[in-house]
Amino acid sequence: MKKIKLGTIGSGVIVHSILDHVKNTEGIYLAAVYSRTEEKGRELAAQYGCSRVYTDMDAFLGADEINTVYIATPNLLHYEQAKKALLAGKHVILEKPFCTRASHAEELIRLAKEKHLFLVEAAPTTFLPNYHILKRELPKVGRVKLVLSNYSQYSSRYDAVLKGETPNIFNPKYAGGCLMDINFYNVYLNAALFGKPEKAVYYPNRYGELADTSGVMLMQYENFVSTNAGAKDTWGVNSFQIEGEQGYIYIQDGSNGLAQVRVVTKGDDRIYNEQVNPDRWYYEVRELTRLMLAEDYESVYARLDITLTVTQIIEEARRDAGILFPGD
Repeated sequence: MKKIKLGTIGSGVIVHSILDHVKNTEGIYLAAVYSRTEEKGRELAAQYGCSRVYTDMDAFLGADEINTVYIATPNLLHYEQAKKALLAGKHVILEKPFCTRASHAEELIRLAKEKHLFLVEAAPTTFLPNYHILKRELPKVGRVKLVLSNYSQYSSRYDAVLKGETPNIFNPKYAGGCLMDINFYNVYLNAALFGKPEKAVYYPNRYGELADTSGVMLMQYENFVSTNAGAKDTWGVNSFQIEGEQGYIYIQDGSNGLAQVRVVTKGDDRIYNEQVNPDRWYYEVRELTRLMLAEDYESVYARLDITLTVTQIIEEARRDAGILFPGD
């Protein structure tokens, strides 16, 4: 692939976070925008020097000027839109969470591999330099016994909830909720490091008929337990700590950004940080662009194993907790 000719579906804050780095990354550029309303589409396109705007999805996916689609729409729409894009012969970058159902994730993965197309979940974690440091240093703490994580980020849209409104981010009709949005990162890092647990149980805090606004995910592995808190209705100190028989690893700012990795063992205490840019999307865009231009399908497909595991964990746990989405 000589150039990644990107088309976007969605116009939320996360789209700007990605496109801010796309415009400064060689080998990728914004070629077209899809929006249900032309005015909103043209506004987004103009900010990033793009002139092509579509309001018809089929015309957008059939356009020759794009070869890759970035999808950042409400969670419940991910599967249908990604499938249409793959069937149209486009590579797909699908914003997290990938899908609400593991069967849908399996179908998309199978379809992408059959058509030899890139498919990747836009979760920055495994693209971060400090993630690779974490994997390298993990054996130093010995057998893991406990994992403790917290990701709390008060949402302005929770204020709307308190006023009696139903924002999409908390609406089960759109597959919203804290587990799908915030605690996702804790689950993802656990899955990336340790695989699928033997059992996962989610204890949610809910507001009326809405999906969870916060909660705790307990993940039981063969020899240790992982406790993961996430909240969009509170403030807190974000962190991720792995405790072993020979020491511990403390990740500053938690599973979302992996800002700093501190490794403490008997007689040694070291801090690592190779992320000179604090913006995690910088690394996601740069590394994914490099892999796609190099046509490194193996490395990209390997991340889908983590994606599928995370989708399975979250689907099983939320259903058991009574958080149901359309189609469940």
